[in-house]
Amino acid sequence: MTAPDAAYRTLLYEAADRVATITLNRPDHYNAISLGMPSEIRAAVERAEADPDVHVIVVRGAGPGFCGGYDLKRYAEQRGPGSGSQDMPWDPTLDFAGMWKNTQDFMSLWRASKPTIARVHGAAVAGGSDVALCCDFLIMADDARIGYPPARVWGVPTPAMWVYRLGPQMAKRLMMTGDLIFGDEAARIGLALEAVPAAELDAAVERLVGRLKGVPRNQLMMTKLVVNQAYENMGLASTQTLATLFDGIARHTPEGLWFRERSQEVGFKQAVAERDSGDPIAPHVSKRR
Repeated sequence: MTAPDAAYRTLLYEAADRVATITLNRPDHYNAISLGMPSEIRAAVERAEADPDVHVIVVRGAGPGFCGGYDLKRYAEQRGPGSGSQDMPWDPTLDFAGMWKNTQDFMSLWRASKPTIARVHGAAVAGGSDVALCCDFLIMADDARIGYPPARVWGVPTPAMWVYRLGPQMAKRLMMTGDLIFGDEAARIGLALEAVPAAELDAAVERLVGRLKGVPRNQLMMTKLVVNQAYENMGLASTQTLATLFDGIARHTPEGLWFRERSQEVGFKQAVAERDSGDPIAPHVSKRR
C-alpha cells in the first residue's frame, strides 16, 4: 500500500489492493481546477498505468464536492489580460494551446489502459464535469449535480464528451441550456452508471471496483480499447479540436466580453444571475448585430 504522496500539490495519490485512488485535494476551494491540477491528474494516471499491481483507477474529490471546475470567478473579475481572457485583439492560438493541454491531461483518464471511475458527490460542475466525463464510469450520489453552466456564455466543454455519452438531442439540451442535473437523472439518461444515496456512494463504488479489479489487466485493456476505438473512429479528436478552439472564442465574443465586464462591474455572482435569468444577454450587443 502506498501512502498519500506529498509530491502533489493539488491531489492525493494512494494505491492499495489493486486500486489507485486519485483524490482532488483543494477542499477549501471546492477542488477548483488550478493551473497545476490537469498535469498532476495526468501524472497520477501515468503512475497508476506504470504500476503492475493496479487494475482500477478511482477519481474522487476531498471535502464537500467532486470538483467545482475552473475558478471562473477569479478569471472573470480580474482586470487586464489573464489565462481566461486576453486584451483585444486576441490570439486564439494562445487559448488553444493552454486548453488543449488541459484537455489532453484530462483525457489521460479516458485513454488509460485501466478502467477509471469517477466517484461524484456534491457537484461536478463546468471543468469538473470534464474530469468526471473523461472517466469510463460515473457513480454518483443521487443528490450530486453535474453540468456545464458556462456553455450559456463564456465557455465550451473542451473534451466534448457529452455527445459521445448521450447522443445529439440530450447533449444539445445540456450544452445549450447549461443546466445542472442531479445524479438520479444522470443515471436515468445513461450519463452515470448508477446513482445512490450519498451514504451508499462508497459501497456502490466498491461494488464496481470489486467486479473490475479481479479481471486481468490485459483483458481490461483489450475490452476498453475496443470501445474507445469506436469513438476515436467517430471523430473524437476532431470534435475536441473544434470544441477547444470554440472555448477560447466564447470568451472573446461580444457577449463573452460583456460577461467579463459585467463580472468586474457587479461581481461574478450577479453576472451569473443575469446570464441565467432568461432575459437577453448583453442587449446593447444584440442591437449592434
